[in-house]
Amino acid sequence: MGDFLELVDQLPEVGRTDHDRYWRISVGPRTFGYLWEPTRTVGLKQTLAEQLALVAERPETFEVQFTAGGFGWVVVRLAGVERDELAELAFEAWRLTAPAALVERRGDLLPR
Repeated sequence: MGDFLELVDQLPEVGRTDHDRYWRISVGPRTFGYLWEPTRTVGLKQTLAEQLALVAERPETFEVQFTAGGFGWVVVRLAGVERDELAELAFEAWRLTAPAALVERRGDLLPR
């Protein structure tokens, strides 16, 4: 769980809101992730195609959370992913949510 928070904290304008049972992760007012510490899972915004691909490839690690506005949210079991893969998933969720100017300034620099 610490890895996830360290990774998202490296991204510009990320905020965290504690909701007792989970953390909401956002860029500005827009949510791109959730962290549930008791279950050691995160929910991340992805494209619909990526959501389906992740779940089909590794259902023991990923599951469909919900779809909204043309995006597919995926639950990630943290025990099933390495830090570099989690960095890519978190970055993509952030990139799908952040304002275009912020994404352009960040470029393709993944969190480490």
